[in-house]
Amino acid sequence: MSAAIVDTPLDWDALVRTWHELDVPEGWRPEVTIEGIRMSPPPGGQHNLIADQLHEALVRSRPNGAGVFQTLGVTVPVVGGIYVPDLCVVPRAYVPDGSDPVPSEHVLLAVEITSAGNANHDRSRKRWAYAHGGIEQYLLVDPHDPDGAAVTLFSDPGDGAYRKACRIPFGEKITLGSPFGLVVDTTEF
Repeated sequence: MSAAIVDTPLDWDALVRTWHELDVPEGWRPEVTIEGIRMSPPPGGQHNLIADQLHEALVRSRPNGAGVFQTLGVTVPVVGGIYVPDLCVVPRAYVPDGSDPVPSEHVLLAVEITSAGNANHDRSRKRWAYAHGGIEQYLLVDPHDPDGAAVTLFSDPGDGAYRKACRIPFGEKITLGSPFGLVVDTTEF
Protein backbone atom coordinates (compact mmCIF):
# COMPACT_ATOMS: atom_id res chain seq x y z
CA MET A 1 0.00 0.00 0.00
CA SER A 2 1.36 3.42 -0.82
CA ALA A 3 0.45 6.80 0.61
CA ALA A 4 0.67 10.34 -0.67
CA ILE A 5 1.73 13.04 1.77
CA VAL A 6 0.58 16.61 1.23
CA ASP A 7 2.33 19.37 3.19
CA THR A 8 0.12 21.96 4.86
CA PRO A 9 0.75 25.03 7.02
CA LEU A 10 -2.74 24.87 8.66
CA ASP A 11 -3.25 25.09 12.42
CA TRP A 12 -4.88 22.25 14.43
CA ASP A 13 -8.50 23.44 14.10
CA ALA A 14 -8.05 24.01 10.38
CA LEU A 15 -6.54 20.53 9.99
CA VAL A 16 -9.50 18.94 11.76
CA ARG A 17 -11.92 20.88 9.53
CA THR A 18 -9.93 19.88 6.44
CA TRP A 19 -9.96 16.22 7.56
CA HIS A 20 -13.78 16.42 7.91
CA GLU A 21 -14.18 17.99 4.49
CA LEU A 22 -11.91 15.67 2.52
CA ASP A 23 -13.69 13.91 -0.32
CA VAL A 24 -11.77 10.67 -0.71
CA PRO A 25 -12.49 7.60 -2.81
CA GLU A 26 -14.42 4.84 -1.07
CA GLY A 27 -12.19 2.73 1.15
CA TRP A 28 -9.37 5.28 1.31
CA ARG A 29 -8.30 6.59 4.71
CA PRO A 30 -7.06 10.13 5.22
CA GLU A 31 -4.80 10.81 8.20
CA VAL A 32 -3.32 14.06 9.45
CA THR A 33 0.26 13.58 10.56
CA ILE A 34 3.14 15.82 11.44
CA GLU A 35 4.17 15.55 7.79
CA GLY A 36 0.78 16.66 6.45
CA ILE A 37 -2.25 14.79 5.09
CA ARG A 38 -1.59 11.14 4.30
CA MET A 39 -3.95 9.12 2.11
CA SER A 40 -3.93 5.32 2.26
CA PRO A 41 -5.74 3.18 -0.32
CA PRO A 42 -7.90 0.19 0.65
CA PRO A 43 -5.84 -2.71 2.06
CA GLY A 44 -5.36 -6.07 0.35
CA GLY A 45 -6.48 -9.60 1.14
CA GLN A 46 -3.96 -10.70 3.80
CA HIS A 47 -4.47 -7.43 5.65
CA ASN A 48 -8.26 -7.84 5.61
CA LEU A 49 -8.10 -11.47 6.73
CA ILE A 50 -5.90 -10.56 9.73
CA ALA A 51 -8.20 -7.63 10.57
CA ASP A 52 -11.22 -9.96 10.45
CA GLN A 53 -9.60 -12.51 12.79
CA LEU A 54 -8.55 -9.81 15.27
CA HIS A 55 -11.94 -8.11 15.11
CA GLU A 56 -13.71 -11.37 15.91
CA ALA A 57 -11.38 -12.08 18.87
CA LEU A 58 -11.66 -8.53 20.22
CA VAL A 59 -15.46 -8.55 20.06
CA ARG A 60 -15.44 -11.60 22.36
CA SER A 61 -13.01 -10.05 24.88
CA ARG A 62 -13.81 -6.34 24.86
CA PRO A 63 -14.79 -4.66 28.11
CA ASN A 64 -18.51 -4.12 28.72
CA GLY A 65 -19.70 -0.99 26.96
CA ALA A 66 -16.78 -0.88 24.51
CA GLY A 67 -16.90 -1.31 20.76
CA VAL A 68 -14.42 -2.55 18.17
CA PHE A 69 -14.12 -0.07 15.31
CA GLN A 70 -12.42 -0.28 11.90
CA THR A 71 -12.90 3.24 10.55
CA LEU A 72 -12.86 5.46 13.63
CA GLY A 73 -10.66 8.54 13.52
CA VAL A 74 -8.48 9.12 16.59
CA THR A 75 -7.14 12.57 17.48
CA VAL A 76 -3.73 13.05 19.06
CA PRO A 77 -3.64 16.87 19.37
CA VAL A 78 -0.37 16.90 21.31
CA VAL A 79 1.41 15.76 18.12
CA GLY A 80 -1.02 17.42 15.69
CA GLY A 81 -2.40 14.16 14.32
CA ILE A 82 -5.60 12.42 13.34
CA TYR A 83 -5.10 8.72 12.71
CA VAL A 84 -7.40 5.91 11.58
CA PRO A 85 -6.18 2.65 13.14
CA ASP A 86 -7.00 -0.58 11.36
CA LEU A 87 -8.89 -1.53 14.52
CA CYS A 88 -9.42 0.22 17.83
CA VAL A 89 -11.35 -0.51 20.99
CA VAL A 90 -13.12 2.44 22.60
CA PRO A 91 -15.87 2.70 25.22
CA ARG A 92 -18.98 3.59 23.24
CA ALA A 93 -19.74 6.50 25.59
CA TYR A 94 -16.67 8.30 24.22
CA VAL A 95 -17.43 7.83 20.53
CA PRO A 96 -18.53 11.27 19.31
CA ASP A 97 -21.72 11.84 17.34
CA GLY A 98 -21.27 12.41 13.63
CA SER A 99 -17.87 12.11 12.01
CA ASP A 100 -15.77 13.64 14.79
CA PRO A 101 -12.72 11.60 15.75
CA VAL A 102 -12.39 10.19 19.26
CA PRO A 103 -9.73 11.68 21.57
CA SER A 104 -6.79 9.29 21.94
CA GLU A 105 -7.01 9.16 25.73
CA HIS A 106 -10.23 7.13 25.39
CA VAL A 107 -8.74 4.46 23.12
CA LEU A 108 -8.07 1.23 25.03
CA LEU A 109 -6.28 -0.48 22.14
CA ALA A 110 -5.10 0.58 18.68
CA VAL A 111 -4.21 -2.08 16.10
CA GLU A 112 -2.21 -1.49 12.94
CA ILE A 113 -1.54 -4.13 10.29
CA THR A 114 1.33 -3.11 8.07
CA SER A 115 1.25 -3.11 4.31
CA ALA A 116 4.40 -2.90 2.20
CA GLY A 117 3.96 0.83 1.58
CA ASN A 118 3.12 1.90 5.14
CA ALA A 119 5.14 -0.45 7.33
CA ASN A 120 7.72 2.11 8.48
CA HIS A 121 4.98 4.64 9.22
CA ASP A 122 3.13 2.12 11.42
CA ARG A 123 6.36 0.98 13.12
CA SER A 124 7.64 4.42 14.03
CA ARG A 125 5.36 7.43 13.49
CA LYS A 126 2.14 5.81 14.68
CA ARG A 127 3.85 4.15 17.65
CA TRP A 128 5.26 7.55 18.61
CA ALA A 129 1.88 9.30 18.17
CA TYR A 130 -0.12 6.64 20.01
CA ALA A 131 2.32 6.72 22.95
CA HIS A 132 2.12 10.52 23.09
CA GLY A 133 -1.68 10.23 22.97
CA GLY A 134 -1.76 7.90 25.98
CA ILE A 135 -3.20 4.90 24.14
CA GLU A 136 -2.56 2.14 26.69
CA GLN A 137 -1.89 -0.67 24.20
CA TYR A 138 -0.75 -0.64 20.59
CA LEU A 139 -0.74 -3.96 18.72
CA LEU A 140 1.44 -3.87 15.60
CA VAL A 141 0.86 -6.79 13.23
CA ASP A 142 3.78 -6.70 10.83
CA PRO A 143 3.87 -9.26 8.00
CA HIS A 144 6.59 -7.08 6.40
CA ASP A 145 9.00 -7.01 9.36
CA PRO A 146 12.52 -7.34 7.88
CA ASP A 147 13.42 -9.80 10.67
CA GLY A 148 10.42 -12.00 9.88
CA ALA A 149 6.67 -11.58 10.15
CA ALA A 150 5.87 -10.62 13.74
CA VAL A 151 3.36 -9.14 16.16
CA THR A 152 4.47 -6.61 18.77
CA LEU A 153 2.39 -5.40 21.69
CA PHE A 154 3.48 -1.99 22.97
CA SER A 155 2.18 -0.92 26.37
CA ASP A 156 2.79 1.34 29.36
CA PRO A 157 3.00 4.69 27.56
CA GLY A 158 4.88 7.50 29.28
CA ASP A 159 6.98 10.48 28.29
CA GLY A 160 6.05 10.02 24.64
CA ALA A 161 7.16 6.38 24.34
CA TYR A 162 5.99 2.90 25.15
CA ARG A 163 8.04 1.50 28.02
CA LYS A 164 7.15 -2.13 27.36
CA ALA A 165 7.18 -4.17 24.17
CA CYS A 166 6.55 -7.86 23.59
CA ARG A 167 7.41 -9.18 20.10
CA ILE A 168 6.54 -12.65 18.84
CA PRO A 169 6.91 -14.22 15.39
CA PHE A 170 3.82 -15.23 13.43
CA GLY A 171 2.71 -18.67 14.58
CA GLU A 172 3.00 -17.97 18.32
CA LYS A 173 0.57 -16.50 20.85
CA ILE A 174 0.56 -13.05 22.43
CA THR A 175 -1.53 -11.89 25.40
CA LEU A 176 -3.19 -8.49 25.51
CA GLY A 177 -3.16 -6.89 28.94
CA SER A 178 -6.07 -5.66 31.04
CA PRO A 179 -8.89 -4.97 30.36
CA PHE A 180 -8.76 -7.67 27.66
CA GLY A 181 -6.88 -10.71 28.95
CA LEU A 182 -7.07 -12.01 25.38
CA VAL A 183 -4.61 -14.55 24.04
CA VAL A 184 -4.16 -13.96 20.30
CA ASP A 185 -3.04 -17.00 18.32
CA THR A 186 -1.15 -15.73 15.26
CA THR A 187 -0.95 -19.11 13.52
CA GLU A 188 -3.55 -18.07 10.92
CA PHE A 189 -1.78 -14.78 10.14
